[in-house]
Amino acid sequence: MRVYLPATLDELDHLAADGGPRRAHAVTAALRAALPDEDDEGWEFVAQLVAADESLAMLADRPGVPRLRLVLAADVPDESVVPDADPDADVTAVTVLSGVPADAVVCAHVDEPSAAADVVAAVAGDDAAVQRLEDRDLLWYDVSEFGRIPR
Repeated sequence: MRVYLPATLDELDHLAADGGPRRAHAVTAALRAALPDEDDEGWEFVAQLVAADESLAMLADRPGVPRLRLVLAADVPDESVVPDADPDADVTAVTVLSGVPADAVVCAHVDEPSAAADVVAAVAGDDAAVQRLEDRDLLWYDVSEFGRIPR
């Protein structure tokens, strides 16, 4: 199953160290039911966007990390993924029970460096900056390119 992990750029340096359960976002039955007119690509995009929003929230709690949203896409065994237990969670929310090993990560989606000012403003509560971030596309990086992601 493809999952989208909200993350921060400092996590790229120690992906394999995180072996415990981890919240992620994915195409779930609840998402398919909520958006029945979408296709697989549309559902995956929604899951990625929700993970990007959660990455922004993570940045608010981690002031010393680069101010860019990061979403890691990973392929994990279906049996290691369960719906998120929080009844208020988004319809895309899942928990990856066994953690996500570094070799399961297939790519990253990252803000371009020019988005940093909007990330800073959004973390500070600027709703207009949040909207500008929602209008931006995240850049795609293959795992072989992680060392080239601007920080």
